[in-house]
Amino acid sequence: MGQSIRITAGKISLKAELNDTATATKISELLPLKARANTWGDEIYFSIPLETSAENQKAIVEMGDIGYWPPGSALCLFFGPTPASQGEEIRPASPVNVVGKILDDPKVLKSVKDGDAVDVTKAE
Repeated sequence: MGQSIRITAGKISLKAELNDTATATKISELLPLKARANTWGDEIYFSIPLETSAENQKAIVEMGDIGYWPPGSALCLFFGPTPASQGEEIRPASPVNVVGKILDDPKVLKSVKDGDAVDVTKAE
């Protein structure tokens, strides 16, 4: 895997890792990132200053995946079903570039509310 990162959202702090994709490398170069959380089912997303194209996109992701959503220039944290999901699958609004994985329990993100501060930094 690639760069170790820390994601702080509301009162939650999680260890995560970016993968070795081109999109993840571009995100790593932007760190630190500060944003406000948006929630959509069991997904947190926020805009980042990056425009890049599709790369190994997935229409269904796994618990704890970190995705980049090209149509919205957004970073997405997945921790359960979204309004687009069928059953227990985790389905983004449209396919995302999977750029990393949350290493801690991603379900704790359920306590994060719309508008909470989100910081993504390189891990020490």
